[in-house]
Amino acid sequence: MPQPTEAFPDDDHDILMTQRSDDGPDNMDGSDPHQKMPPEIKRYFEVYIRASSKGQPFTIREVKASYIGQLVRISGIVTRCSDVKPLMQVAVYTCEECGFEIYQEVTARIFMPLFECPSRRCSINKTKGNLILQLRASKFLKFQEAKIQELAEHVPKGHIPRTMTVHFRGELTRKVAPGDVVELSGIFLPIPYTGFRAMRAGLVADTYLEAMSVTHYKKKYEEYELRGDEEEQIRTLADDGDIYNKLARSLAPEIYGHEDIKKALLLLLVGAPHRKLKDGMKIRGDLHICLMGDPGVAKSQLLKHIINVAPRGVYTTGKGSSGVGLTAAVQKDPVTNEMVLEGGALVLADMGICAIDEFDKMDELDRTAIHEVMEQQTVSIAKAGITTSLNARTAVLAAANPAWGRYDLRRTPAENINLPPALLSRFDLLWLILDRADMDSDLEMARHIVYVHQNKESPALGFTPLEPSVLRAYISAARRLSPSVPLELEEYIASAYSAIRQEEAKSNAPHSYTTVRTLLSILRISAALARLRFSETVAQSDVDESLRLMQMSKFSLYSDDRQRSGLDAISDIYSILRDEAARTNKLDVSYAHALNWISRKGYSEAQLKECLEEYAALNVWQINPQTFDIRFIDA
Repeated sequence: MPQPTEAFPDDDHDILMTQRSDDGPDNMDGSDPHQKMPPEIKRYFEVYIRASSKGQPFTIREVKASYIGQLVRISGIVTRCSDVKPLMQVAVYTCEECGFEIYQEVTARIFMPLFECPSRRCSINKTKGNLILQLRASKFLKFQEAKIQELAEHVPKGHIPRTMTVHFRGELTRKVAPGDVVELSGIFLPIPYTGFRAMRAGLVADTYLEAMSVTHYKKKYEEYELRGDEEEQIRTLADDGDIYNKLARSLAPEIYGHEDIKKALLLLLVGAPHRKLKDGMKIRGDLHICLMGDPGVAKSQLLKHIINVAPRGVYTTGKGSSGVGLTAAVQKDPVTNEMVLEGGALVLADMGICAIDEFDKMDELDRTAIHEVMEQQTVSIAKAGITTSLNARTAVLAAANPAWGRYDLRRTPAENINLPPALLSRFDLLWLILDRADMDSDLEMARHIVYVHQNKESPALGFTPLEPSVLRAYISAARRLSPSVPLELEEYIASAYSAIRQEEAKSNAPHSYTTVRTLLSILRISAALARLRFSETVAQSDVDESLRLMQMSKFSLYSDDRQRSGLDAISDIYSILRDEAARTNKLDVSYAHALNWISRKGYSEAQLKECLEEYAALNVWQINPQTFDIRFIDA
């Protein structure tokens, strides 16, 4: 055996042995075979046998009776974990009459305690010494029972997933939690039924897996340890000026377009740091996004892809989920018959992402269960004598259809969205995706889809899309930072927020509900962008990008409004610049500010330059030939 890495202090067993050696000359029973200490009580190491990693692991369905007693590798998802309880390995008794110590090795889940002293002295004296169980000297082992279920992709058509019981001992306990996708290696063993069930079962025995090793398919962000080559790769990516676009385009590259939506989903994965104030008040850092759009715009595919990329993700649908299914249910434990709490989808997705598809099809009563989770990030329960609060620090990603299946342009946005304002204000971004007929974009999309069908991969993006494992590594490194907003940006953010409020107040049919939560959303998105740059402070560019994303989320509606009002792009850009200049009461406008203002409204730099040239020719403003800065001619 290898040398111990640290010296063990004297424990109860050593004290007992010292006492016995001191009593040796007086007590001549030292040669009694019952008094030998079993080796388990002095063993400070655990031995595990790992299965070979060659080949694919078995599914639960493939492990049959022929594998009993063999080492097998199984993959599945953990559905239930019991508490860690002490399992007796060696029971130690002392006799009241002769002070004799008896050691009883326990090899099964149940054992029969000893009642009579078997020592030579008690048998000579013909006294039945009463035995007392010495709990402090006995050896206990950590024991945990878990249920593992087949993965959805391994279940044959028309069947239900199978489950298997797994026993964890010693240091393997507390390695898994409900919702984890794991690969286990262990010994497949039978366990006979006991009591009344044994009479009914006859010769049939139940089976379980004695776990020997646990491997997680996806590590949590906090547990991610970067290897040397990964650190170098992330450093190279971080130095790339276009990393924000590259990471966003690496999300679901098979799905055509949706560039800004992918950027928003990337920020959802990164998140912002949680803020805890001195008085204990918490401000959430998770972003919530709702994708609302016409049928066939790849909403569900985006949700599925994000769940695959995220280390911890739960996918559920609106009609298939009840209120307690999302939050928590009180159930009777089959082993102990006690009332226990069973966490729902939002609790299982703690520190991860919960994707809810068909969000609009949910019952109103069930939808209200999400309100508390989205802002306070807890689930409060008061049922069946259990009053508690569970953590649900999850980012909600919802997908929904408008009220009438497709977006009806003749109705107001509020009528189309058809979600209560209390819920809408909790979403940081509500993305409206309208499916419009456009010859050029439809041709491009059709070509893209046909290419994906033929080659089973996305067309060339101009760079190699990053693998999900690299994305996870980069995001885990970015999540370690906690960016703060500098003092000089406070006024800028406040004025931007007040401008959004004013714009909404003037509108007859506002596209969104702007509340103080919107201001917090701007700060969260800005912090997530700063994390992507590996920066400790939020820059003005991050705030501009967060405002642009908020504006772009309703871009399809703004473009429709402009078409209705009869304004072409050039006239609209001029009116935007004129209004902003009048608001700041300045005649000089820098090119960078002008570009920022019009990009928020969804216009490109080429359109801005065209507008500058056209109105300069009309002598409305003068343009600096080097910097393109604008100076209004005061008429």
